[in-house]
Amino acid sequence: MHELVRHIPWAKKKDDLESLLKREWLVTNGLGGYASGTVAGVATRRYHGLLIAALPAPLGRIMTLSHLSEKVRMPGGEDVLFGGDELGSGALDVHGAPYLVDFRLEFGLPVWQYDIDGVGIEKYIVLPHGQNTVFVIYRQISGAGPVRLKLLPSVHFRSHDAAVSTPLPLPFTLTITDRRHELCAHGNLPRVRMFMHGERPAFTAEAKIIAERMYRLEYTRGYDARGSLWSPGYFRVDLSPGKDAALVVSTERWETIDALSSDDALKSERLRSERLLAQAEPQARVGLPAELVLAADQFLIKPAGRIEDAARAAAAGDEARTVIAGYHWFTDWGRDTMISLEGLTLATGRYAEAGYILRTFATHIRDGLIPNLFPEGEKEGLYHTADATLWFFHALDRYFTATGDRTTLEVLLPELIEIAHWHVRGTRFNIGVDPADGLLRQGADGYQLTWMDAKVGDWVVTPRRGKAVEINALWFNALKLLEKWLRSVDRQDEAERWAEQAERARDSFNRRFWYEQGGYLYDVIDGEHVQYDASLRPNQLLAISLDYPILDRQRWDAVLRVCREKLLTPFGLRSLAPGSPDYKDKYYGDLRARDAAYHQGTVWAWLIGPYVDAWLKLQPGDRQAAHDLLYRFDEQLSDGCVGSISEIFDAESPFTPRGCIAQAWSVAEVLRCLVKTAPRDSTAPAQPSGGEKRELVGA
Repeated sequence: MHELVRHIPWAKKKDDLESLLKREWLVTNGLGGYASGTVAGVATRRYHGLLIAALPAPLGRIMTLSHLSEKVRMPGGEDVLFGGDELGSGALDVHGAPYLVDFRLEFGLPVWQYDIDGVGIEKYIVLPHGQNTVFVIYRQISGAGPVRLKLLPSVHFRSHDAAVSTPLPLPFTLTITDRRHELCAHGNLPRVRMFMHGERPAFTAEAKIIAERMYRLEYTRGYDARGSLWSPGYFRVDLSPGKDAALVVSTERWETIDALSSDDALKSERLRSERLLAQAEPQARVGLPAELVLAADQFLIKPAGRIEDAARAAAAGDEARTVIAGYHWFTDWGRDTMISLEGLTLATGRYAEAGYILRTFATHIRDGLIPNLFPEGEKEGLYHTADATLWFFHALDRYFTATGDRTTLEVLLPELIEIAHWHVRGTRFNIGVDPADGLLRQGADGYQLTWMDAKVGDWVVTPRRGKAVEINALWFNALKLLEKWLRSVDRQDEAERWAEQAERARDSFNRRFWYEQGGYLYDVIDGEHVQYDASLRPNQLLAISLDYPILDRQRWDAVLRVCREKLLTPFGLRSLAPGSPDYKDKYYGDLRARDAAYHQGTVWAWLIGPYVDAWLKLQPGDRQAAHDLLYRFDEQLSDGCVGSISEIFDAESPFTPRGCIAQAWSVAEVLRCLVKTAPRDSTAPAQPSGGEKRELVGA
């Protein structure tokens, strides 16, 4: 097994604190819980903490261990702080910067290496899979010992979405029994248990409110940016070569906490990572694709908050699974899940989990729709989406093609037929086929039903009500898939009915969506205010990229050419072409400013998938050009969230990463396409060609 390490060296950049503050890290636990922060150790978001526990509804994800102040007493008696903090006054103190030698991801786990006057210390953060537990592990790797660590934990039991100014849930109660420390607050908030592993551990109870801290990214995003924390006291422990120390913080029972030592936790995570890589597609086992296999794992979870899903799945011999759309603030979304499913599960060899996900979502079908999303801490989904259900057909087809699982297909086939019937006769939010032309229309006051779904208060930024181009591409694809599946079970008459429905939609689409003057497709027709919306957007790529393309072949070249020239960037496609009146080149500012730019030029990484699919249909022999394009994402894995791919990027150079620091469909689509474009005769992924630069042109 190759060592899978990504280094972010620091020795030559001691004065460049911004690079430490802008780079973030993420560790997840397979339940939706996580730990995250900056490489500097300074919390800059409400979501930064060392244990955000995923708990059953109505709690959802709860910030527990917010911060850890770290100090080492050297053999000569000097106390040295390492890590970082920012006071409410705005005074920034990155204590560890002068001593930081290296930050790295080692098989997906963050590791800091410090050199403190000749004493080398490494720090690891591990969240055991399937537990709301964090191990913060310290290891002395050089220099004389022992040295003495002093660790002061700070907590704030609140929803991870709640403002940092949320009042502390005082009073806290601390109980200590035989080195077991148990902290609780009032109400139904979780009990947090703490234990110190190592030589000569001790704890000093010194309860206090930690003065206001500043969260700089909250300020720039227009939210409350100052808040207090609470600490029960501090731990002390000796650290010497060969004798690790670890602080364990958990919401699990003591029996679970006691089952793992710090060494067990590290070894188990390393073994799990090696197994994930071993089961992935051969082209995804080394290099950039291998890193993305581990990044993909962060989004696949058991929905800990929805106990009913687990009960239903277990009764059917299944396990409940879903996909977190993005960290930190997204939950599981139907659209994101279905777009991501192939890259997250099939390219990674996790076929059983793909089936679990599809069957989990199938239990939530209502009136011919799968949920748009499950709100934080809620048991039931919201259904305001016109495309998630159509992506469900696509995801199921990719799953069936990869696995041949006819049982799942045949069990779900009645549901799929019913979905199609609901779409023909009409369902919620005015989603339904227009009998005049056979195209699918959608739209309801106050709702954003396509993937371009920004909304601020009552303002729907891109309503796209009417007949949207990608919705009809997905509808045609779903109808053709349904026809294929019905023919496979010898239900020819039914298949023919849906084939006729598809053909009518295709004819109308090619007649009505073609924008002759621009040489591309209208984005929306029969809209609320405009009959033909000629905004140049990437949505039209789905008319080519899906398995059953709705657009006539003779128009593919023109569409791909204009998308390349106006929309393609190194990190995905712009959501609107430059020059459009609503075009925004930067995603920045308060919520209203950000949402005004969200789908008005901002680059989306996931769209590189449909672009590559469309390109390979036109140029199937030029896989290397597509592979080279995808390798531009390698630099992104050392920026933003180290080891992952952001949700969005600014529309112009330097294409600053924005939005969620790690996004499921960004990772999934880049990984899927890397596997798809890798040389077929090799088990190793192709590296960038390094030769003459080639463009993915459609001409």
